[in-house]
Amino acid sequence: MRAQFEAIPDGTGMTQAPLRIALAGLGTIGGGVAQVLLARGEELGRRAGRPLQLVMVSARDRNKRRPADLQLVPWADDVLELARSDADVVVELIGGENGVARALCEAALDAGKHVVTANKALLAHQGAQLAALAEKNGLTLRFEAAVAGGIPIVKALRESLVAYDVGAVRGILNGTCNFILTQMEATGRPFADVLAEAQRLGFAEADPSLDVEGGDTAHKLAVLASLAFGIQPSLAGMAVKGITHITPQDIAFAREFGCRIKLLGVARRVGETVDQRVQPAMVRLGTPLADVDGAFNAVVADAGEAGPYFFEGRGAGEGPTASAVIADILDVARGSGGPAFGRPAGALKAHMPAPPSARLWAFYLRFEVLDVPGVLADIARQLADCDVSIESMLQRGRAPGEPVSIVMITHECSETSVAGALKTIAASDKVLHTPCMIPMEAG
Repeated sequence: MRAQFEAIPDGTGMTQAPLRIALAGLGTIGGGVAQVLLARGEELGRRAGRPLQLVMVSARDRNKRRPADLQLVPWADDVLELARSDADVVVELIGGENGVARALCEAALDAGKHVVTANKALLAHQGAQLAALAEKNGLTLRFEAAVAGGIPIVKALRESLVAYDVGAVRGILNGTCNFILTQMEATGRPFADVLAEAQRLGFAEADPSLDVEGGDTAHKLAVLASLAFGIQPSLAGMAVKGITHITPQDIAFAREFGCRIKLLGVARRVGETVDQRVQPAMVRLGTPLADVDGAFNAVVADAGEAGPYFFEGRGAGEGPTASAVIADILDVARGSGGPAFGRPAGALKAHMPAPPSARLWAFYLRFEVLDVPGVLADIARQLADCDVSIESMLQRGRAPGEPVSIVMITHECSETSVAGALKTIAASDKVLHTPCMIPMEAG
């Protein structure tokens, strides 16, 4: 037996056919979506203008306890059965860039079913192909929940900001990393200690590498860049660096320079190319991104003469992400179509990565050195030889036998120039650790 919802008159005395929904994946997000559909399906159907009907579900463990009572909803042990069902839309919440998630989305589109997904990895790698398949079959592909949870940034870039020439998108796209950096700043504890706390509290996975090494942010950034610049989603040429090397010392120095450290995903148009990067950045205090704390996400879209648009909200968790999935389902129910990435798939340009030499910023540099005569002069000379000039500097005294920290802020310069200088400086026997380099970023 299926979960049934009352049919809704369309205002003409006719009754619209229900939107039949098949749901793959019943984890935190999928379970939340199922619960909302079952508990509030009639109300949502009225808002959509037609009934909503959950006709089939599938997950790895049929016997797992879930908040939604699914006893009346048909269960598919083979997830691909959802694509063969009589559903109108398949909701994919399995995850993963390939495997069964990709197979299900392709099979559903081939079978004439709309697809709603929260799978940023799949979209970053296969988004253009899935968009083309949806258009070929006259179907809708929607993915608001794939980026920044409940923040409607996908819809904003695809629909609301189309009148403007977006020059850049930049944002805090991973709540785990933002929580860790916020706690490191508040408590002075090192990365490893705060990561362990985040895992205990459920803010970080048992294997947190995709989050803390920047991979999750990279997937989301590729989707945002496609929407903003009309390019195919791509990770090619994207510089990706996580937060595992950030120390309480760096966070304290950032405060002295009037900044906070945030893991940012940044995509900028550079001529005919697009520069994409994921890395920690120094963000000026008092700017919108600097004020984003805890597990929140935020995105700034620089929309030319219209100025920057700032979006902030909860970027993960059952409530925000399930809400974004439901919003996409309602769009399908209302017949809201259009290209998945805001332009026909055939019009999406191949991504041309900007060359590293095009990356021009000011940088924060930290050196741990022996307190011996000439070390500062050697560092300054190596930087000058690579055309890197210094705007300001701090040097801290030491306890007996301890190294000295030398911290500098450069003038705007090429990232390749700074990297070349640091490679030479790191080879010195007076420099004790790999120098730290963090770009300065407007917030």
